[in-house]
Formats: sequence, structure tokens, C-alpha cells
Amino acid sequence: MSESLRGVLAMIAACTIWGLSPLFYKLLDHVPPPEVLAHRTLWSVIFFSGVLALQGRLSELRAALRGRKQVAMIVIAGLMISVNWFTFITSIQIGRATEASLGYYIFPLMAVLVGWFWFGERLGGLQWMAVGLAAIAVGLLSWGLGATPWISLIVSVTFALYGALKKQLPLGPVVSVTAEILVLMPIWLLLLAWYHGTGQGAFGLDLGESLLLMFSGPMTAMPLILFAMAARRVALSTVGLLQYLNPTLQFFCAVVVFGEPFTPWHQLAFSLIWMALAVFSLASLRQDRAARRASTALSESSAHVRNPASDGSANP
Repeated sequence: MSESLRGVLAMIAACTIWGLSPLFYKLLDHVPPPEVLAHRTLWSVIFFSGVLALQGRLSELRAALRGRKQVAMIVIAGLMISVNWFTFITSIQIGRATEASLGYYIFPLMAVLVGWFWFGERLGGLQWMAVGLAAIAVGLLSWGLGATPWISLIVSVTFALYGALKKQLPLGPVVSVTAEILVLMPIWLLLLAWYHGTGQGAFGLDLGESLLLMFSGPMTAMPLILFAMAARRVALSTVGLLQYLNPTLQFFCAVVVFGEPFTPWHQLAFSLIWMALAVFSLASLRQDRAARRASTALSESSAHVRNPASDGSANP
């Protein structure tokens, strides 16, 4: 099996786990979202720390938590991913998983806007068109339903900001995520202590439920590890296209499995978002092909400079 195929399979596996995760969190819909999030964070830290220990890389985690600026960025990134996770868990419990899936569809377009605003990245005409279509979709959905789809916006904005912060952190994916959730652990441990101190804690009351809460850690960690594997082995354009499997499966869970309402306004908004993503993907593929052509031309030019005799016209 080629490395590229391994990467594609790893990406599909990661997106499948993410996309079907609503089914898992629906099993915990009677546990308050803050408690679910606290357990997800706790068991994720334990799992990630175990992985780093097996790899002999715990020293990297200690090194990551040095320097005020880096620690501050890690804390902010931790807050962003915690808000994202909390919003996602809450959306499933209150019957609005459809909005969460819309948020993950919007995320790539929001990430483009963050890149333009934060890093000064240039956007082409097709990219601006995609962003415009997404804005129209959100506006129409807000107008049609009489309420702004805050879940979609919070999910997409927090994940886009999280990605921008991680871009500036010189850390590997496992070390970075472990540090981000570790710095906020005191908050979640205090919350769990309060839940159990007041007799409201779910952990320990039922074996199956306790195992589900514990499994939220590996379930969080595995797709991130698979995603990291995929990112090293396949082109970014391929990663970008495959990641739409995640919100598509979430959408399937919300509408088909959970039976959430899918009004004509939802249909219109999702149609515009899918159109925007098609335009955005086309622009990304064009950019990727142009970059590869430029890289190939540069390599050929360099080879010619190093060995001019290889060109027949240069022979005496």
C-alpha cells in the first residue's frame, strides 16, 4: 500500500469518526453538556499523555508550556476548542445537530476569511464568491427562521480561530492538543468535583455510562492522530476535499437518524453552502495545480542551471 493511499484512508477514517460522533454523544444526552465536556477533556489528557509517554515525548509537552507568549496562545487555543466542543455537544442534546453540521460546512470559508484578515493572505475572485454565497446562506436562514444560527457561527468561528492559532504554534499535533486541554484541566476538575460533591455526577452510577464518558477521550484523540497522519502523506487539496465527509455524515445523523426538521429555509441555505464549497474547492484545486506547475518549472530550471549540457541547444 502506497503512502498516499495510507494517508487517504487515514483521512477518511478520521472524518468518519468525527462525522458519526453525534451518534455517540446522543447516548449521553441526559448528562449535562459541561459534565460531558469535562470528562472529554479529562480522558483526552490521560489518553494523549499515555501516547506521548509511550513515544518518550513527555519532555516535549513540558517544553511546550514554557514562555509567556506561547503559553498564552496555548490557553487561547484551548478556550477556542473547548467552546467548539461544548457548542457541538450542546447542539446534539437540544436537537440542533443540523446547525452544527452547517457550521462545519462553513468552517473552510471562515478559515479563508481569518487568513485574509489575520495573515494578509490574498483571496481570488472565486474564493470571494464562495464567501459571499456562504454569507447569503446564513442571512437567508436567519431571516427565514427568525433567528440567527448561532450554533453554526460559533462552531465555524471558533474552529477557524483555533486553526489560526495552531498555525503560529511550533508544536506537533499531539503535543499541541495535549497542552491546550491540559492548561484548562483545573477548571474541569473543579467542575467535576462540584458535580460529584452535590450528588449530581454521572460517573460511577452506571458502568455503561461511565465507560462511555471514559471512551470520549480516545474518541477525541484517535481522529486527530489519524488526521495528522493524513496531512503528512497527501496533498492539502485532497485533505480539504475529504474533510467535507465530516459535516456530511453529521448532517445525515441529524436529519435521517435524529429526525431533526429540515425546512425549506434549511434546504435553501444548505444548497447555497454546497454551491459555495464547490466554488471554493474549484479555486483550491486551481491554486494547487498552479503551485505544482510552478514548483516543477522551478525544479527543471534549477536542474538546467546545474547541468546546462543536458540541453541540446547548448552543445557546441
